Amino acid sequence: MNKNKEIEFKTFISKETYDALLEEFNLSNNIFPQTNHYFDTEDTKLMEEQTVLRIRQKGNNFKLTKKTRSKVGADETHIFITKEKALEMLDNGFDANIIGLPYQVKKIAELTTYRASCPYKDGTIFFDRSEYYGNVDYEIEYEVDEIKQGLKDFKEFLKYYNIEYKESIRKSKRAFDHRK
Repeated sequence: MNKNKEIEFKTFISKETYDALLEEFNLSNNIFPQTNHYFDTEDTKLMEEQTVLRIRQKGNNFKLTKKTRSKVGADETHIFITKEKALEMLDNGFDANIIGLPYQVKKIAELTTYRASCPYKDGTIFFDRSEYYGNVDYEIEYEVDEIKQGLKDFKEFLKYYNIEYKESIRKSKRAFDHRK
């Protein structure tokens, strides 16, 4: 099991801004898909606890992640799993004790992101197009190790590119709210 702290800043952007940034950073040919499969209990206990449980699929690689809010950013726990195990979990649900949660969970939603990224100052900037249940949205994520400098750099980025900050909703919540 791997653990890490995630500190990120996000904002929704328009399709036009997304396309312009891909062009500006020369990333139009470096976009990679990843699908997040989200899990919860029948009565959405994880959502109530502001915990995200997902299997992220990138190509033939699968990673189970538990994401919990903390005073600074989010605490993440990861377990790499085989394709066979992931498919079984997606079909049948699973006992989340394997990642430290005392619940039986099942798949509740999914979202696919087409992501481009590059280093930016002291972090990594991501340009995301997400698709879920007939919806498409665009956002910027900036992941850093240090919150104060990261926020300063993110605000400067938005100002430089004349991007209005629009608060992002967690991808898991977007997918859950729009599922059919």
